[in-house]
Amino acid sequence: MTRLFRIFSALLVAVACAPRAFADQPKPWGLWSQDPASPIMSDIVSLNNTITAIILAIVVLVFVLMTVIILRFNHARHPVPQQWSHHALLEVAWTLIPVLILVCIAFPSFKLLYAMDRAEKADLTVKATGHQWYWSYSYPDQNVSFDANMVQDESLEPGQPRLLTADAHVVVPVGAVVRIQTTADDVIHSWSVPAFGVKIDALPGRLNEAWFKVERPGMYYGQCSQLCGVLHGFMPIQVEAVSQADFDSWVAQNAQKSSSASRSQLADAHSAKE
Repeated sequence: MTRLFRIFSALLVAVACAPRAFADQPKPWGLWSQDPASPIMSDIVSLNNTITAIILAIVVLVFVLMTVIILRFNHARHPVPQQWSHHALLEVAWTLIPVLILVCIAFPSFKLLYAMDRAEKADLTVKATGHQWYWSYSYPDQNVSFDANMVQDESLEPGQPRLLTADAHVVVPVGAVVRIQTTADDVIHSWSVPAFGVKIDALPGRLNEAWFKVERPGMYYGQCSQLCGVLHGFMPIQVEAVSQADFDSWVAQNAQKSSSASRSQLADAHSAKE
């Protein structure tokens, strides 16, 4: 028993001390989840930790019980097994205890699912449309829209992560409740940013909705999480959280470009008709 306990303790220490993905992007050999940047992701991590602790407790309990049974009730010590078929208290216990464990897990799970559903009062709306194989974004209230394609390896700058960097990225203000709406124009895609706790499918002909609130500035990365075709692994999602003043400046610059492009397209169309 002492030797087995030492081995089990060593495994726990190795897992606890292993490098974790506590960052805004995946890290080599990272374990566990990324550092949460939104209230929803913080709740997800907390729930995951609670369920993991319950699972480990069950594993330890079963391991101890099986070890006791093997050592104390083997053929050498009990050549003639005891004969009995029912034990009312034991049967009630092994039925009731799992039910209580599931109830303890269910209540925080339902609460979290309800909180993740949608934002009733959003400060900002961003619409993401999935294509094979890139994302299109629009800010309906700010008159901003753009496409985001993956930056190829030969065009990456120092510090930019491979397969996660886009040539144009989403910008949101820190502390703002952002409503993210998703759809697609060809196949099913999925808009996912682990640090935000957001993973929502983008379906053709349907508008799905989720929300997030970034609590600290920084650059965050995600990817399409649906098998949407041969280039599925090349649809990065890049989101930058900035101050409200920087966001207003970004909107002013990009809205002007969008308006200029629209006027240019209208002028070209008018000239073609003439």
